[in-house]
Amino acid sequence: MKVTPIFCLLALGLASCASEPTPMATQPATLKPLRLVIIGDSTVCNYTDADPAHRHGWGMHIQQYFKSDLTVSNLAASGRSTKTFISEGRWDKALAEKPDIVLIQFGHNDSHASTQPEATNAETDFRDYLRKYIDDTRAIGGVPILVTPMCRRTTTDNLAPYADAMKVVAAEKKVALIDLHASSAKLYAQLGPDAVKELEASSDGATFDTTHFNAKGAEAMAKLVMVEFPIAAPQVKAYLIQPATP
Repeated sequence: MKVTPIFCLLALGLASCASEPTPMATQPATLKPLRLVIIGDSTVCNYTDADPAHRHGWGMHIQQYFKSDLTVSNLAASGRSTKTFISEGRWDKALAEKPDIVLIQFGHNDSHASTQPEATNAETDFRDYLRKYIDDTRAIGGVPILVTPMCRRTTTDNLAPYADAMKVVAAEKKVALIDLHASSAKLYAQLGPDAVKELEASSDGATFDTTHFNAKGAEAMAKLVMVEFPIAAPQVKAYLIQPATP
């Protein structure tokens, strides 16, 4: 019987091993940097710790949902409407940031008395300004998303015509819409009036602001936005740290 020397067996074994492909380690996919710009009013904007009513806007709480590859620039400003955000040059500055996505929430100041310079009509110029935001965003290759204004915690809801106008323009221009007006109303109803006060800004703990939010309230509004955001813009799903759940 012929015996194969052991060194030959070893050599054959090495050759066999060498012929088997070495599995490659899976590399994480590289995400393209994405820039999100948020525009809106005092219910959205940034506040400092020095604010006497400890107000927060929901735009302050969006970055925490995303990986660092998606950067959030919150350019919302207190007291602004669809009209004055443009007339003051704030919209031009937003466009100069070359956003990939723009979240657009107005209505609170647009709904002021018609004698006020920031006021707009829900049936006419408010819709025209929304169309401009949409067209300008698309012109630079960005994706516009409308966000309806959240309800005030009052018996009279004068923001409904502005939320409805946003829906009309969204359908007309084929733009995604996050219905914060509807989701906030549902949340308030679920919580009840006493628990809702825990979301409201207050400078003395006794008088509550039925329009603006404290940190807890702004975080609640941000969560409502984030529940719908990945549906409105599926491209952001890859950037999420953790999806928001209703």
